[in-house]
Amino acid sequence: MPGRSDALGTARVLTVDPAATPRVGRKHFAGTLPLADMEVVLTFDDGPRPGRTDRVLDTLARECVRASFFVLGKHALAHPALLRRIAAEGHTVAHHTFAHPLLDRMSTTAAEREIDHGIAAVETALHGRPSERPTVPFFRFPGFASTPALLDRLHQRGIVVFGADLWASDWTDMAPGQQLDLVLARLEASRGGILLFHDPRLQTVQMLPAFLRALKSRGFRVVHVAPPPLRTATARR
Repeated sequence: MPGRSDALGTARVLTVDPAATPRVGRKHFAGTLPLADMEVVLTFDDGPRPGRTDRVLDTLARECVRASFFVLGKHALAHPALLRRIAAEGHTVAHHTFAHPLLDRMSTTAAEREIDHGIAAVETALHGRPSERPTVPFFRFPGFASTPALLDRLHQRGIVVFGADLWASDWTDMAPGQQLDLVLARLEASRGGILLFHDPRLQTVQMLPAFLRALKSRGFRVVHVAPPPLRTATARR
């Protein structure tokens, strides 16, 4: 899909090395990504979902914007072509467990099994082979329900844990216009940061075109996050 001549665009790519940046997002952790004033990282959780994620991808393509998708393993296996489209269009495919349980409500062993199940499913859908070593070592806890033991374990494995600096609250039903006003107010107050959306949510799909145009008109810049080249990544077991 061709982009607009006046597209928002992606201002730069930020490499996030697990060795130097084990966890990010001020809503949940002490630090965040080294973003400049008015820089935004767009992230989407819980997909891919046909009829929603593809519309998000269309909107991003029109604005020449790249984002990060924290996908569920069960949806990756159900919709592998859509997952591969996310990757083919230059977005970052990251991890969000297999089935979205709250990991702080189970044993560390069971929680890590769930994480690995999700990673293996995404790797299978993308590359045709299961692996517990993620190609992209980025992970977000469902409901941000981490534990110290799991955070330590993911750090040992070289996996960056993403929280968020602000969110769209799109898990709450509201009109797209209400959501747009809410997110823009939060962005103006924070001057940027890691922003959390959910691509399966219809209100987010409907709001996104106006949101990206508003970023452009208000002087915000989009930063795309990516891991180091695989040969230098620190992911391990």
